Amino acid sequence: MGAKGKMGSKAEKDPWKSGPDGKVVGGAAGSAVWALGTMSGTSLDGVDAAMVLTDGHQVLEFGPSAFRPYTASEQVVLRAALGHWPGDPGVAEAAEVVETAHAEVMSRFDGVQIAGFHGQTLAHDPGGRGTHQAGNGQLLADTLGVPVLWNFRSADVQMGGQGAPLAPFYHFALARRIGASEPLAFLNLGGVGNLTWIDPALPHPESEGALLAFDTGPANAPVNDLMQARLGKSHDEGGSIAAKGRVKKPVLDQFLAHPYFLKIPPKSLDRDGFPGLAAAVRKLDTAAAAATLTAAAVSAVVEGAKHFPSPVSRLLVTGGGRHNPVMMKGLAKRLGCPVDPVEAVGLDGDMLEAQAFAFLAVRVAKGLPTSCRMTTGVAANIGGGTLSRPVTSD
Repeated sequence: MGAKGKMGSKAEKDPWKSGPDGKVVGGAAGSAVWALGTMSGTSLDGVDAAMVLTDGHQVLEFGPSAFRPYTASEQVVLRAALGHWPGDPGVAEAAEVVETAHAEVMSRFDGVQIAGFHGQTLAHDPGGRGTHQAGNGQLLADTLGVPVLWNFRSADVQMGGQGAPLAPFYHFALARRIGASEPLAFLNLGGVGNLTWIDPALPHPESEGALLAFDTGPANAPVNDLMQARLGKSHDEGGSIAAKGRVKKPVLDQFLAHPYFLKIPPKSLDRDGFPGLAAAVRKLDTAAAAATLTAAAVSAVVEGAKHFPSPVSRLLVTGGGRHNPVMMKGLAKRLGCPVDPVEAVGLDGDMLEAQAFAFLAVRVAKGLPTSCRMTTGVAANIGGGTLSRPVTSD
């Protein structure tokens, strides 16, 4: 991924007004704005940034995008802070890395009217300590000079939801955009995998029966960690290492015995929610370990698909895992539907989650929900987030 240019048009920098109840809303209910979204996922490869033109209901146009990789030294700082909470050692340093990287990539864009900043998830414990995404949206608003919507997950968790996944409302909008008429599913193969089952015949994402979403289990993160530890590589390029190995079935069977797979969705996971998996492959040679971890990611999705309310017409795959032929072939072999990368329907799988947070930023600013009972298990439809205005704005 690389920069794909800037928006050439000029836009009002702060179209968001305060309503009579004091809440921030954006212009007319149906008005569309150019929104910039960012995502720094659990794979820790870097920051995706992308723009969409949206009214919070429809995706009207896709804008430019860019990618800013984390350096090796930045990844060391971020990895050291994984599992840590505000105030813990290393968290402030991690937040500085996140803010610096985001400011650099977000400053490449022109015409931004609002930005959605997800931050870097360091810890996620719904029902316990909550959820923690490093990075200060106010700092970015001041740096960029545009309103920034951030802290997307906390309100959902505080209302009893899982706080994840949050992309499903965007997946619903995309299903409508590509003209889908039958149930389908989006699969994100990032550090953790997540599925969104969609019935696009229903009018809104929060409509009863429109969505079911949940984390499937580990996806790329265990494979990436293995490659980094053993070969000094960020990932298994093209699945080439896994392709040379044989799956260790006892390890896979032990993995699938985890109670998470029997839990009824919605449900979510932390990046390191299956610590026993890495330990189970520790004594295997690298190829066998990669093959087994890749098979575990596939099997987790297969188990997840058993929870679909009805069969799907196709599975559209986004995230880095779609570039892994071993993972994709495994899914196609075991699922009873076509399995395609999202590029097959004209979408950008590298930028879809960044686009999602641009879309969600507009929804939150307009007072629309971003999660519901069947996506995160939250008690009521809710649009979570904090809107920070630049202190330098008029």
